[in-house]
Amino acid sequence: MNDAHLHLVFNHFPIIGTIFGFGVLAAGLILKNNTVKNVAYCLFIVTAIFAYASISTGAGAAGVVKGMGDITKPMIHKHAEIAEKLAFILYSLAVLSIIGLYVDIKKLGIAKWIAFLALFIAAVAGYISKEVGTSGGEIRHTEIRSGGQRC
Repeated sequence: MNDAHLHLVFNHFPIIGTIFGFGVLAAGLILKNNTVKNVAYCLFIVTAIFAYASISTGAGAAGVVKGMGDITKPMIHKHAEIAEKLAFILYSLAVLSIIGLYVDIKKLGIAKWIAFLALFIAAVAGYISKEVGTSGGEIRHTEIRSGGQRC
C-alpha cells in the first residue's frame, strides 16, 4: 500500500465521524444523558486520530497523483489547506472532548457548557469537512467538478 491508498482509507472517517459525533452529542444533550454525550466525546477523539492519519498520508498521496491527467497543483494545494484547517479544529475538539469526559466524570458544573461548545465546534467542523471532502473528491472525480475544474 502506498500513501495514496492509505489516504483513501483514512480520509473518510474524519468527515463521517464528525457528522455522526455531532448527532450523538446533540442526542445526548436533548436526552440529558451523560453516557451518550461521553460516547460522542470518544467519537471526536477517534475522529481526530483519523484526521492525523489522513494528514500524515496526504503529502504522499499528492506525490502519487500530481502527474496524473488534469490534476493540478492548485487543486491539491486548496484541498491540503482546507484539510489542515479541519485537522486543527478536530484536534481542538478532541482536547475539548477529553475535558468534557473529565468534567462529566467529576460531575462539574461546567459540563453542560463544555458540551454546547463541543456541539458548536463540531458543527463548524462538519461544514469544513464537507469542503475538504468536496475538494478532495474533485481531484480524482472529474464528474463532480463544476465548470470542468473548480479549483
